Amino acid sequence: MTNAHPASSLPAADRTSGLARLAAFTPAMGRDYTVSRNHDFGPENRENVSALSAHVRHRLVLEEELVRAALITHGAGAAEKFIQEVCWRTYWKGWLEMRPSVWSEYQGLRDDAFTRLERYGDLRKRYEDAVAGRTGIACFDAWAEELIATGYLHNHARMWFASIWIYTLKLPWELGADHFLRHLIDGDAASNTLSWRWVGGLHTPGKTYLARASNINKFSNGRFAMHGWQLADDAPPLEADIVHPEPQMLAPADRPDPALPTLLLIHEEDLSPESWGVESLDLKAITSLEALAARSPLPIGERAAAFTISALEDGVRRSMAHFSIAFAGDAGGQGLAALARAQGARQIVTMRAMTGPLKDRLGAERAALDEAGISLVELRRDWDRAFHPHAQRGFFKLKETIPRVLTELGIR
Repeated sequence: MTNAHPASSLPAADRTSGLARLAAFTPAMGRDYTVSRNHDFGPENRENVSALSAHVRHRLVLEEELVRAALITHGAGAAEKFIQEVCWRTYWKGWLEMRPSVWSEYQGLRDDAFTRLERYGDLRKRYEDAVAGRTGIACFDAWAEELIATGYLHNHARMWFASIWIYTLKLPWELGADHFLRHLIDGDAASNTLSWRWVGGLHTPGKTYLARASNINKFSNGRFAMHGWQLADDAPPLEADIVHPEPQMLAPADRPDPALPTLLLIHEEDLSPESWGVESLDLKAITSLEALAARSPLPIGERAAAFTISALEDGVRRSMAHFSIAFAGDAGGQGLAALARAQGARQIVTMRAMTGPLKDRLGAERAALDEAGISLVELRRDWDRAFHPHAQRGFFKLKETIPRVLTELGIR
């Protein structure tokens, strides 16, 4: 089978394209979205979903921009389901930020699973067939190809894929999560890891997700004609390996020193620095950082890497124009401490990186920064500050607070 899926059906990796898609989709954010959002019509037809998850993941487009558009156009009642879907990503981010040990555990389990692939030929064969779309399960194989070709899957297809991976193909969930994180253009440590854990009954203990042929046929527009005997008929919860500590308190935002010469760090998790509120600082130059290699021990997919790099380049270009300062180069090769010294900067200001590869990548820089006497100042968006404390338990606790939090944020 050939990779014939059109990657061009998704908006390009820049803010202008994201805002254009936002404007085009706004009329569908109300009742239409509520009725049709769960349907996967195929990669040629994404008109029933925003297709902006990669832009929100990189914050080329902001959550509040989506929510404002929905509220202004449709009102709180009609737009309720769309707004809740926007807040799911916020919930995942806040939940994992308060439980970083879950990310560390996943990394360890993933590495152990890769070791088992080397040891057990049958497991490796089944894994290779799954990622290549050679399982003989028509829907799964189609999604496997679509993922590689486009870097995207409909959310419902992701759930079906994960369930089939775990319960029908009997593959380690950590390898599936790694595969998604390497290939999805919206691949995010929190949303990805916790969604796979949820399907396997690890996020909400005992609650699993079973892919059913009837459900796939209904919501995929009958594209696959699946039969019940092709899929597992039971989804027993996976066993947890460790008990994680209680959620930790979220650290407040850092405060930059307006008197210090500053290097502005633009990174892959927040590419709208025009709204950071740093215009009054003594900005000397801009640098950029991505953490693609930290996502996995295996190579990152072509679509995911290309989207992140293009998005980062767009963020740098806009930042240079907005702040009227030069680009000092990518921090990946030289290191942040060396770049800051070269620019005469005493502090580096950036938006906070949350639990995941980028935070790991920045952590590796801290010793050199401390030795050089250079502060790494991490700002925090009001959206995260307001919502994340409500991610203590399940999503539905956060969902109850959405109207109040939006009011606190001045979003009505």
